[in-house]
Amino acid sequence: MTKAQTKAPLVAALLGAVAGFALSAQFSTPISAEGVPSAPPKPETAQDAIYDQLQLVGEVFDLARANYVEPIDEQETMEAALNWMAYSLDPHSSYMGTKDFSDMQTQTRGEFGGLGLNVGMENGVVRITSPIEETPAERAGLLGGDLITHIDGDSLEGVSLDDAVARMRGPVKSKITLTIRRPASGEGEKEAKIFDVEIERDVIRIKAVRWSAKGDVGYLQMSGFTDQTFDNLQTGVSALQEQLGEKLRGFVLDLRGNPGGLLSQAVEVSDAFLEQGEIVSTRGRDPGMADRYNAHPGDITGGLPLVVLVNGDSASASEIVAGALQDHRRAVIVGEKTYGKGSVQTIMPLPGHGALRLTTARYYTPSGRSIQALGIEPDILIGEETIAPSTAPTSAAHARSEAGLRGSLRNENGEDEDAAKARVEEERKRREEAQKLREEDHQLAYAVDLVHGLSIYHQLQAQGGR
Repeated sequence: MTKAQTKAPLVAALLGAVAGFALSAQFSTPISAEGVPSAPPKPETAQDAIYDQLQLVGEVFDLARANYVEPIDEQETMEAALNWMAYSLDPHSSYMGTKDFSDMQTQTRGEFGGLGLNVGMENGVVRITSPIEETPAERAGLLGGDLITHIDGDSLEGVSLDDAVARMRGPVKSKITLTIRRPASGEGEKEAKIFDVEIERDVIRIKAVRWSAKGDVGYLQMSGFTDQTFDNLQTGVSALQEQLGEKLRGFVLDLRGNPGGLLSQAVEVSDAFLEQGEIVSTRGRDPGMADRYNAHPGDITGGLPLVVLVNGDSASASEIVAGALQDHRRAVIVGEKTYGKGSVQTIMPLPGHGALRLTTARYYTPSGRSIQALGIEPDILIGEETIAPSTAPTSAAHARSEAGLRGSLRNENGEDEDAAKARVEEERKRREEAQKLREEDHQLAYAVDLVHGLSIYHQLQAQGGR
């Protein structure tokens, strides 16, 4: 060290002694080795505290990985931590890993490469509930009640239902061999049949809407809101219009047990029955991010009476449809109060890591009401109680009538005997069908009766109330 270098600290010390308190106050911050004041420590911000917590998550993970009594599945553990972080916000927010995200996309598309089977687990064995119509499984002759014991020669013993379903899905045109155990039918068969069947996978489209005629009323059963829902609805309405023609009195839209799905499909389904007006609005944390969805001219039913069935399992998109049709007085809502899910989730893909499902908005019906935790109250409250089978005779031979009295006067309307008998027989069939429907599905039977009543009322209105 040179002399010049040794003098510098001495001069600084002497100046410090002369300046006294003033110097100490001026340089109250620490002095670096080079004699330059170092920056004061910044106070910890809320943001810093959050990053400390994130670092803590990593430390907990490392401790668990190194010290847990058994080796841990690292991927599964991290996904669980991410999922619980999202779930702590509300029950509908969640993190989806790559597989769960892929499954969700398949579900919302409503189509996939597969066999076309509805399956469940029974005593640890994969059991076919039913084959889907017009699919490879149905064409291969598989039946409800068949048990799947092997896939491509590999036993399914100990395999979860999800894993079994995943194995049965695959690229279109690829082949798969199922080993089937078919229980004895009891009709001359004493032993179960065991056989292999090779099936070629095809595109399986899940029908979100099924339809049928209930007498002269069109019945539309909607199970979910996927990419296929609106198209299925259009097809169903057209098929019923063609089948019933001028006899068609109206429609019943069944949303019971429908858990919801895509907001865009709920808007399209509502629009299908409305001519104008707001369908739904969504409002998030930022007031500038509010959205409104409006109907366009055109009612696919031509304005025929419409009754909507709901229950406690009708949720989300189902409630959007029911709320819109109720507020616009386009339909009568029948059944029980709905679930009450009035929030909107946005799917945010995380490339290579699945996706985040996050609640980003609340939705409101056209009248401005939020149904969050409240649900849609039906216009007519009617439970799902069953009706005991009727013991009263329904045969025309047992029905009391003036025509059955000896010597009764004949009708002078010119109706011949054969036509009269045919009319009586038709009425008998209608009574039997109505009674059977009441015993099978009391709510649906009520909805069909209500459509008939609304149809008569509309006819009277069209005639000017005469």
